[in-house]
Amino acid sequence: MERLKVGAIGLGLRGKSVLENVLVPICESGKIDITAICELSDEALLWGKNFLKEKINKEPLCFKDYKELLDSSIDAVVVICGWRDHVDIACEALKRGIAVGLEVGGAYSVRDCWRLVKTVEETGGKFMFLENCCYGKRELMLLNMVRKGVFGHTVHFTGGYHHDLRESLERSAFSGRYRLKEYLHRNGDTYPSHALGPIMQMANINRGNRIVSLTSTASGAFGMEDYLEKFEEHPLKNKKFAHGDMITTTLRCADGQTITLTLNTTLPSPYSRKLGVFGTKGCYNEDNDSIFINPDKPTLEPKREELWGNAEKHEEEYLHKYWKENKAFGSHGGMDGMVFTAFFDSVINGTEPPIDVYDGALIMAITPLSEESVALGGTAVAVPDFTSGRWVTRPPIDPDKDI
Repeated sequence: MERLKVGAIGLGLRGKSVLENVLVPICESGKIDITAICELSDEALLWGKNFLKEKINKEPLCFKDYKELLDSSIDAVVVICGWRDHVDIACEALKRGIAVGLEVGGAYSVRDCWRLVKTVEETGGKFMFLENCCYGKRELMLLNMVRKGVFGHTVHFTGGYHHDLRESLERSAFSGRYRLKEYLHRNGDTYPSHALGPIMQMANINRGNRIVSLTSTASGAFGMEDYLEKFEEHPLKNKKFAHGDMITTTLRCADGQTITLTLNTTLPSPYSRKLGVFGTKGCYNEDNDSIFINPDKPTLEPKREELWGNAEKHEEEYLHKYWKENKAFGSHGGMDGMVFTAFFDSVINGTEPPIDVYDGALIMAITPLSEESVALGGTAVAVPDFTSGRWVTRPPIDPDKDI
């Protein structure tokens, strides 16, 4: 197949980073041509045009209306704009026969998730949810260990998104970034994908297992109010934030596992995705990067400090072949380059993307379902089966071929 003609929609903070650190290097490798870009901001659009002209010696078509970009004769589009437009753009592209790589973000309704699934099924289009954390070095190693039975029968997983965004949210009052509105008006897990994506693969979700229900609770919203006290005047002072500082969501799986997700972005906290794997023969804990395997001596209790940082010692035996055989590049420790490459490879080779529409719809649906549970005081809500029963017979991903 000739080089893919690719369009990029969205040149904000994330879009700019993807263009600079991921799309241009992939273009230079010979797999794609970046032929069109779309952005509402005139300044960002001009930057993108000049940047590409300088880096790849080609001037892209520039659009402010994404529908015009989709009509510009492209093979694939990467959607990197604000969350609210994700499903609309993806569905429009799929109906035109364009492959879609969709950046992460929670949905605004379960109905939108179903609309995305039905559009892929009706068009037969190519869709991949670009959850880069599925390609993390440690996440892939743990996936390999789970598949090899190192932790025994997996019982529980933890994950989260702990990232202090208070300064970013404060500045959004002047820049108009979309994310601020999420905190002013929504209360639930608005960013579940980084935590849940890798766990879904470890738990074979949508491939022999499924998530059946969730409960979600939210603390009060005090973090931003406290942070804004240092300003004498600010547009956000005296604003009421709806988004709780700590959102805790527990998912129950058909195969008996439980998953706990936490979202913490408005309290002082070091960055962590809180990944934890707990099985009948051992466990992993991200915050001290430790692995404990003790199948034969259950009374042995070493000091936990002795295990801190020991996961690296297991890399020689369990580092995933995907990480060994593929080039890590781009931001986030190389994960970005890997996930975008996997998307383009699936389009070029005509293969199924490793993170498909059923995975993407489920992850995105956690947000509105979490909001519903929070609003009901932590009541359990059913999680839809976007595979319509096919999760029972869908084969698990082949670990020798895919992640």
